[in-house]
Amino acid sequence: MARERECKGIKDLWPDTLSEARAVQDRLRKKVKVVPLKRLPARIAAVDAAFVHDAVVAVASLYSFPAMEHREDAVCRERVKFPYVPGYLTFREGHAIISAVNRLKTAPDLILVDGQGIAHPRGIGIASHIGVILGIPSIGCAKSRLVGNFDEPAAKKGNWTYLCYKGDRVGAVLRTRSKVKPVFVSPGHLTDIPSSVEIVMKCVSHYRIPDPLRRADMIAKKLSREHWGDKCFSSRK
Repeated sequence: MARERECKGIKDLWPDTLSEARAVQDRLRKKVKVVPLKRLPARIAAVDAAFVHDAVVAVASLYSFPAMEHREDAVCRERVKFPYVPGYLTFREGHAIISAVNRLKTAPDLILVDGQGIAHPRGIGIASHIGVILGIPSIGCAKSRLVGNFDEPAAKKGNWTYLCYKGDRVGAVLRTRSKVKPVFVSPGHLTDIPSSVEIVMKCVSHYRIPDPLRRADMIAKKLSREHWGDKCFSSRK
């Protein structure tokens, strides 16, 4: 099971009902810390997931930082137990993602998540949720906006503007390639907006999506296209 050292007092982190899930979000949101990153990570794990029928396939791809050399991948396959509800993505794929991270031979110093951090209706997207549970810095990097308003950043690579929601700055709209659609970056846990932008930009090479996230995404989609037997599923306790 995933480490839950920062979540004592919460009886069930992975409930089956919407009301219970909302209560978990409310409790975990109080633990989210948006602060400057204390130090640059030496290792980053990017995580993503894909679905096939009643299963989720989660992948964690570990890279050195800032050299961006691939080190290893870990995979977890589980049956989906939570329905699709906008704003509650974590409860469908979060457990499998955390299990994949915990299967890495080397622990990461930071988690890069395909999803939102604090740029979320209740201030706790999947990147924040995972960061709090694991107790390490996390960053959300999404392809599309979930909440908020922004001014379009200048067309040159590296430019960004603030994403604002209900009067607060909750993320950055970042141009990772010149004249290409921006991505939406938001702090998850133990980092802030400038630190998150810096990390994401150092993970980008020739593509719009950071390289570690591209790898995790491609592996998850490839595996989801394959047929998994019952013996391939992890158990959830």
